[in-house]
Amino acid sequence: MADYLFVFSTFSNRAEAEAVAAELVDRRLVACAQVSAPVLSVYRWQGNTERTEETTLTLKTRSEKWPEVEAALLQLHPYDTPEIVAVPIVAGSAAYLRWIDESLKP
Repeated sequence: MADYLFVFSTFSNRAEAEAVAAELVDRRLVACAQVSAPVLSVYRWQGNTERTEETTLTLKTRSEKWPEVEAALLQLHPYDTPEIVAVPIVAGSAAYLRWIDESLKP
């Protein structure tokens, strides 16, 4: 696994995403959390095609934090089956990656 990850999740509104973002940063599970403008999600759920406006939360962390980040998202997320996916950061500026490291220290 790569040393650094982007973790993505979606929420039904900005307030939910901001609350989870602040909690994960405060716990030092993620270095940064970005709450994006609403997006339209089209997906299948319980046999129906749904169209829902959601807010995307993008998190930056180290791969060894993944189990804790996933557990926290599952605990804090209001959805029954939340989107929680991690994508490796395969390259990044050395200064930015050092900043992530420093931000996650206790």
